[in-house]
Amino acid sequence: MGKTKATEKFSRYDTADYLETEADIAAYLTACAEEDDPALLVAALGDIARARNITQLAEKTGMTRMGLYKALSGQGNPSFATVSKVAHALGLRIAVVAS
Repeated sequence: MGKTKATEKFSRYDTADYLETEADIAAYLTACAEEDDPALLVAALGDIARARNITQLAEKTGMTRMGLYKALSGQGNPSFATVSKVAHALGLRIAVVAS
C-alpha cells in the first residue's frame, strides 16, 4: 500500500483581518511608526483603511478607491496632504513628539 502525502493548505495573511479594535489599530500604527520607515507607515495606513472599509474612506476623503489603494500601497508615495486627509478620515490624529 502506498502512502499518500498530506497536503497543507495555507491562506493568505492580511493584517487588515486582525485590526478589529481601536487598541489594535493604535498598537499597530505605533509599532510601524517606531520603525522610522515612511513606506511602512503608509502601508500600515493602507492596512487600516482596508480594515475600516476602503469605499467609505474614499467617500470621506474625496478620493477614488483605486487612488487610495495606489497611494497607500507599499509602493505608493502619497503627499503629506493625502496622508493627513486619510488619517483624519480614519479618526486618527498625526502628532509630532520629541525623540
